[in-house]
Amino acid sequence: MPIEKTAELNLLWGSLILEELARLGVQHVCMAPGSRSTPLTLAAAKQSKLKQHLHFDERGLGFLALGLAKASRAPVAIITTSGTAVANLYPAVVEAWLTQVPLIILSGDRPPELLDCGANQAIVQPAIFANYATQLNLPTPDLAIAPEALLTSLDAAVSNQTQPVHINCMYREPLYPSAISSDFSDYLRSLGNWQHNTTPYNQYAKGDINNAPSQDALARFVHGKGVIVVGTLAPEENPQEIIELAQKLGWPVLTDAQSQLRQHGAAINNIDQLLLKPKAKALLQEAQKVLFFGGRLLSKRLISYLAEQKWKAYWQVLPNQRRLDPSHSAKQVWLSDVSHFASQPWPRSSEANWATELIEQNERLATLFERQIDQGEFGEAQVIRAIAYQAKGQLFIGNSLPVRLYDMFAPITPASANIYTNRGASGIDGLLASACGLAAHNAEATTLVIGDISQLHDLNSLAIAARVKSPMVIVILNNDGGNIFNLLPVPDEKLRSDYYRLSHGLEFGYAAAMFGITYNRIEDIVSFNEIYRDALAFDGPSVIEVCVAQDQASKQIGQIAHWIKQS
Repeated sequence: MPIEKTAELNLLWGSLILEELARLGVQHVCMAPGSRSTPLTLAAAKQSKLKQHLHFDERGLGFLALGLAKASRAPVAIITTSGTAVANLYPAVVEAWLTQVPLIILSGDRPPELLDCGANQAIVQPAIFANYATQLNLPTPDLAIAPEALLTSLDAAVSNQTQPVHINCMYREPLYPSAISSDFSDYLRSLGNWQHNTTPYNQYAKGDINNAPSQDALARFVHGKGVIVVGTLAPEENPQEIIELAQKLGWPVLTDAQSQLRQHGAAINNIDQLLLKPKAKALLQEAQKVLFFGGRLLSKRLISYLAEQKWKAYWQVLPNQRRLDPSHSAKQVWLSDVSHFASQPWPRSSEANWATELIEQNERLATLFERQIDQGEFGEAQVIRAIAYQAKGQLFIGNSLPVRLYDMFAPITPASANIYTNRGASGIDGLLASACGLAAHNAEATTLVIGDISQLHDLNSLAIAARVKSPMVIVILNNDGGNIFNLLPVPDEKLRSDYYRLSHGLEFGYAAAMFGITYNRIEDIVSFNEIYRDALAFDGPSVIEVCVAQDQASKQIGQIAHWIKQS
């Protein structure tokens, strides 16, 4: 092929890739600058079906894409150049693989003759993500390779995708076409009607599975005392229908922080703390059956309860086949969505309402939290509860201490925001970027509550937050270090301070100013509530830094646990 056609054919292949991805359901493309990815970047720039997002930091870009994919419930494409730019996506790809979020990495790459020979910015990119992404390694664009071969490869890799796909795109120079002078009509003729319609070249049927027990199996299962446990569910999975099912059966619903039901008035939402209470634990040990929706529980106490109980029947309901039980319990796994499973002809349990006393104990704990946290000293749990009472739209809860405080102490309220987390690998990187992805797609009020170390990890993503046009409230809980380690049995206090907590003495006012974001520093709950309400009404980003003592949260958690055990 004449060298003058190389740049034009590169661009043509890039255009075919982006067009087919749009037809396969991609709505967003996230791009970082780079030269070797030019054919993909130029194709994305002229692709009107895709909303474009740009960021200079590939690590943040990957997590931005993760948030966009969670919000849109559709694959999101990421374009990077060659070299370490690709490697910087690794944390987001790992999180997406663990939580089954569809990301499509389009990495520009050097051609084979420039690998392992000292060429600039050249690394081995095929299989760089190991088992965390499906591989599609494309050759350099070539007129000898039919365009339909390119499209069918994309269709097979991306259709019904639930986890990351890495499409490695090798390009020879030149990369920048000076003018589009070549006529590729003969090359494209074999595509037939594809050029004149809007559907993918190959269309795969949805691989949906909805199986369910027989009516006889349902009747046998509900005979006796049972509990319903709700793990991680997305808002679109209709978790409310589990409440309706529980009321029909007469069994209690034990909810996780990520279930969307943690603040629901009809649930046993303080289960983590209730399991500290001997009387409540003894009552729960009477349960013989468990119906578990989802997986990935946060509370170690709830995980232990499920593992230690001698269940007569254990059913887990998942949308697709996965292994989500670190206790390896014997069970029946049903592959179904929540709506289908909850709508089966369930009879009422023979032991309906067997745990009504649990409701009373749950409500007494709610009253205790109001008295000891809401009306007590200023601190992290108080701020978490204030946010949970008032949050609108979307609430993204950061890892480490914030999500645990929400799981332990969130209030019971008539309505609450949709809850999002990154609890696959549970890393503290990319949390702000992920929350920005939610806000960028849905354009509704979004709150992020994040620890200080987590925010230091993702400081560059304030550049993404600065472009958000809807209410975006970033609440940073600054306890001067990783104070989750106050709750762990580190051998002595010096080791904890020197090697785990890592006090930094930093504040975030200048960081917010650098990116042009409104900033407030607060140290009391009255000021916090006033500033938070104003921030939720402001169309744009705001940073609220909450400054608290290093040991405030850990002491309060221990004190409340002591009261619960003694009550």
